[in-house]
Amino acid sequence: MSSTIAVTTIDTGHEDMIHDAQMDFLGTKLATCSCDKSIRLFDVNLTTGSQNFVTDLKGHEGPVWQLAWAHPRFGNLLASCSYDRRVIIWKEREGGKWENEHTYDGHDSSVNSVCWAPPEWGLMLACGSSDSSITVISCIENRWVHTKIANAHTLGCNAVSWAPAASSVGSGSGDVQPVRKFVSGGCDNLVKIWKEENEQWVEDVKLEGHSDWVRDVAWAPSAGTTRMKIASSSQDRRVIIWNNTEDGAWVPEALHVFEDVVWHVSWNFVGDVLAVSGGDNQVSLWKKQESGNWECISDSAKTQQQQQPQDHRTL
Repeated sequence: MSSTIAVTTIDTGHEDMIHDAQMDFLGTKLATCSCDKSIRLFDVNLTTGSQNFVTDLKGHEGPVWQLAWAHPRFGNLLASCSYDRRVIIWKEREGGKWENEHTYDGHDSSVNSVCWAPPEWGLMLACGSSDSSITVISCIENRWVHTKIANAHTLGCNAVSWAPAASSVGSGSGDVQPVRKFVSGGCDNLVKIWKEENEQWVEDVKLEGHSDWVRDVAWAPSAGTTRMKIASSSQDRRVIIWNNTEDGAWVPEALHVFEDVVWHVSWNFVGDVLAVSGGDNQVSLWKKQESGNWECISDSAKTQQQQQPQDHRTL
């Protein structure tokens, strides 16, 4: 059964196309980024639907592709990545002033994706780049440390997503040894899982199922679920759900074949509803039914039929 999505339009004030919009953990702040090289911050009230412009962050020299908020236990921290090959970590200081906390410029090409690790792992950011590498940036004793995975994906990495901290493995002696992991998707049509081993990042699993560039990956949260799963979307117009079995294997499950490239996938808090957006300018929500089939439970197309066309500078 499908339902209608309520839509609120926000005039962001950007001068060019918006590439990403991210709410913070508490749902009180909104960050947007654009081809105009800027990041704009808003205070928002989800109850009333109101929003107030806070500030404009300028530091990138190219289009800004993606944003990621850190967990609030670390204060108000926002990561951004850009075509200018840089990652910038912004921090809100006393008095509400935002400043550049750290800039990483160790990539040789566009940085396409940034994602913060679960707070249990500390302040740790994964960054995927078109130069084929992935960098993990960590704050250790107030010092930023960078660990690069060279040649992670041939032709480039498009997306990164961390495993929940609850995904641990047993040591066989009754102890539970947490293992830091994240998943990535790239221009080699592959989905890869990486794990930390001896303070280095090594390839753990390679998942083959897509026939074109993997555009996004999303590791499902562990809350309310007993099995780990990952969603991947691709230029091949497909979304695949990778289910982790008891023997440790990852089994692909086709969710749907869409009419155009699928750019983004995102899980809800408990990992049982998946949001999908693509080149057809539609957003749909999918949930697995008791029958075992994935069903579209909401589709933005029905809402858009009742609205005027929107400018790419508004949300």
